[in-house]
Amino acid sequence: MNPADSVTLPEPCSKPSWLSAPTLFLFLIIPICAANLVYQLDSFDPAPLPFQELTRHLIKTAPAQNPHMLRGAERVGFGVLPGPEDVAYDKRSGIIYTGCADGWVKRVKRNESESPEFAIENWVNTGGRPLGLAFGHHDEVLVADADKGLLNVTSEGEVKLLTDKVEGVKFSLTDAVDVAVDGMIYFTDASYKYSLKDHVWDILEGRPHGRLMSYDSATKQTTVLVRDLYFANGVVVSPDQSHVVYCETPMRRCTKYYIQGQKKGSVDTFIDHLPGYPDNIRYDGEGRYWIALSLAPSLAWDLAVRYPSIRKVMAIMEKYKLRPRVEKNGGVLAVDLEGNLIEHYYDPRLSMVSSGIKIGNYIYCGSILHPYMLRLNIQENPPVAAIT
Repeated sequence: MNPADSVTLPEPCSKPSWLSAPTLFLFLIIPICAANLVYQLDSFDPAPLPFQELTRHLIKTAPAQNPHMLRGAERVGFGVLPGPEDVAYDKRSGIIYTGCADGWVKRVKRNESESPEFAIENWVNTGGRPLGLAFGHHDEVLVADADKGLLNVTSEGEVKLLTDKVEGVKFSLTDAVDVAVDGMIYFTDASYKYSLKDHVWDILEGRPHGRLMSYDSATKQTTVLVRDLYFANGVVVSPDQSHVVYCETPMRRCTKYYIQGQKKGSVDTFIDHLPGYPDNIRYDGEGRYWIALSLAPSLAWDLAVRYPSIRKVMAIMEKYKLRPRVEKNGGVLAVDLEGNLIEHYYDPRLSMVSSGIKIGNYIYCGSILHPYMLRLNIQENPPVAAIT
């Protein structure tokens, strides 16, 4: 007999015994049940967002665009400007002020004759996290410090607390500030519930914890002007002093609050349905507001706005550091005094832009995260008019 005749060959399509139908079912059902249990037991309870309000302002024209602003941009102060959140320019001295993550308000001065090109000075340390900056009428700098509150820094560098609470409620995230011609200070508290390090929870929760406020230096009175705002962010006084414009980041909108005239005390839409999530807003003295857009809109967030359950899943992922990839396309948007879009500078690789302002032929952009400011020569890198 041929020895080969006694060999038993395996079945050609045999499967491992563990890969049975019940086992496959368990491999599928256990993770699903575990995820559902985690979801049900998690106490985070996001609220619906009023997304229907985002369509009130009709955008009439598309802006001219530069979708690759990083190609021509320079990094200013790389490594010595950690998180330069706001960019404030003092025209009299030619010095840029910015608040950084290390607590320092730093001064950036163009050095035309020596190297490096920019001289950067540690000016004042607030002991907190300086965000928005504005220049007062007596050579002082007003600082919206996320941790400390609204601060006044004298020209000699003395730091004074102006206010850190109103109506018995402390500020948790003092964000942006501007000063009117009459000396009234307008500022935002992005959230009275969450601090800067926890700000993502404010946005995911979807409840309005933000406020627009004023501070009267003469009477030392703090007043809430508008409450129940969704992460109240940048603020700027209009050049005619008739109103203040403030931003609500997750709602992608900016709103007017009238401080003079027949509409005093009322609000009106300035611009909504922005092509990104607004942070600071600044006036350049030349008829334009510059709105920093930290990120571009995404399908994921559009769905999250409509469905709180999605934001709850996002919150659970945040707790376990399972952060999904997000769209970038951050940049800066120029609009006229009526809120009409003019120019949009952005880049697919750019994110967390927190401020922008035009100084001469350049746009300077700050960032809440990156260790530098961006500078773009807009004469050499102009936007291209959109085809309509």
